[in-house]
Amino acid sequence: MSKKIGLHIGGRRFDVDVEDDFAPFLEEEMVKDFNKKGNNDLKKMLHAYVKKTHELFLQEKEIERILKKTEL
Repeated sequence: MSKKIGLHIGGRRFDVDVEDDFAPFLEEEMVKDFNKKGNNDLKKMLHAYVKKTHELFLQEKEIERILKKTEL
């Protein structure tokens, strides 16, 4: 099953279909980064992308650090 989640960016509505088990997590994260009830400009979209990419970068560094510890 899937769920449709929408967001307004640059005056246009964009909807994405995501799996039911992922939908609550995505909605929670989107509330942190976007105005879910109104419009979001492209600058806000870029900021959210850079923020999430940085979080992924830090997670990967932490995974590498943990893997190196376990190899000893």
